[in-house]
Amino acid sequence: MKGHSHRLVITLLCAILVQTAFAAQRTSPQPIVIFGGRHAVSPALRELASDRDVPASVSQSPEVSGETFTSGLNFDGIAAGINNGGDNPDVNGAVGATQFLQWQNANGGAFAVYDKTTGALTYGPYIAPRLWKSLGGPCADYVSIQNLVNYDKAAGVWVMVRHVYPPTTPNYLCFAVSQTSDATGKWNLYAYALSNDQIDYPKLGIWPDAYYMSFNLLAATAPHTYLGPMACAFDRNGMIAGGTPANPICFTPTTTLSTLLPSDLDGATAPPTGSPNYFVNLDVNSLDIWQFHVDFTTPASSTFTGPVNMAASPFNHACYRRAGVCIPQLGTNEPLSAWSDRLMNRLSYRNFGTYESILATHAVTSPQTSASSAVRWYEIRSPGSKPTIYQGSTYQPDNTSRWISSIAQDKDGDIAVGYSESSTTQYPAIAYTGRLSTDPLGTLETPENVISPACPSGQVCDQVFNTGWGSYTSMSIDPVDDCTFWYTNQYYIQQGSKIWNTRIASFKFSSCN
Repeated sequence: MKGHSHRLVITLLCAILVQTAFAAQRTSPQPIVIFGGRHAVSPALRELASDRDVPASVSQSPEVSGETFTSGLNFDGIAAGINNGGDNPDVNGAVGATQFLQWQNANGGAFAVYDKTTGALTYGPYIAPRLWKSLGGPCADYVSIQNLVNYDKAAGVWVMVRHVYPPTTPNYLCFAVSQTSDATGKWNLYAYALSNDQIDYPKLGIWPDAYYMSFNLLAATAPHTYLGPMACAFDRNGMIAGGTPANPICFTPTTTLSTLLPSDLDGATAPPTGSPNYFVNLDVNSLDIWQFHVDFTTPASSTFTGPVNMAASPFNHACYRRAGVCIPQLGTNEPLSAWSDRLMNRLSYRNFGTYESILATHAVTSPQTSASSAVRWYEIRSPGSKPTIYQGSTYQPDNTSRWISSIAQDKDGDIAVGYSESSTTQYPAIAYTGRLSTDPLGTLETPENVISPACPSGQVCDQVFNTGWGSYTSMSIDPVDDCTFWYTNQYYIQQGSKIWNTRIASFKFSSCN
């Protein structure tokens, strides 16, 4: 298997096709079973000292409610600080029963816990390896590049994932699953030697039978040539139980297209019994959908089948190339990266009983304005039988560029999209928009709401001299009321390449109760 080897013992097993609807499609190579995971339990997070070199601000500012949205909290999250900012914070977060947990990736990564009622910083920030200290090994000794957090709504536990590159191969994936819904308690810790290749851009999806992840595989040495995607399933039930879970099962699909995303369950209704997890990737004027059936008892029965191609309205990638740089900003000629070659985090899934729905977004060139980037969004229905793009459109109401978006929907089917926006007359800002389920198909009609702080009068701020900016954000839905959206993203507080801050905001559609 090209570019793919492991220091640990790997067994290649035969794949069996089980879905007749996908039987005629191209099938990935045989499943790969990863052996030799490590396990430990952390001390209670509340007992750990915060890392002072990762400052956090919790100053709040109210947001004006519109006719459609009712605003909640709007406050600063983890801040970089002038001397230790690092590049590409790639901020993401999730909301749980009583807390909001936020990750940022710059300078090796840090996370913090906030009270979701008040926005107050509860614990942290913590440098990424601190939680894994009791596990030992690479997860405890090395900082990470990309970190993810999610909330398992059905089990009421938190899931955090990071990957590390020790000086010698293999690369490690580090999991942490909380023992309760309180993120400040104890965590079950796991480490897996995943690949000698460099793993990049990991993404996480919560599903009833597994925690599903996607990765891009890159050559270990410069220039880190792209080798292909990888999809893995991790034993959710075993991790929650806190024992030794079943071995992860991975596939390396036969496709040259990068950045698969696993579907991530929202809402209280589980997928239909036996439903696979759905992976989707961006194709040429279309989307591809794949089905991952995992069987931890009989790994040879695990399958990764597809793709089924779903035609979309024609589009051009913003900036026209992978991670292209073209987003303008006020006060400088330095443009920002659009990351238009891939679907954005998350691939949110919801089962409404009478139909299943998957949402996705990415960045395209605006067809109607002078903006260099617009948000393209989709709703996919019938993913398990006849996958179809049910609705979607390109959102670009003016000449402002919009990118690194994230999308979700509430229990009523109302959709919210958060993103960054910038132009030659505007500093980079954070905004969101949305649609009611009763709006005409394919429209995002509600007014924009900007949630990042305004630039003080007479002060030069929010200029970015770092083209990387960030490659993903996250929109999550509150598991308690299933109505309130929580969005987190980054902004810059003054002139400079590493003087960023993060923002966390909550809001809901006024009609959702």
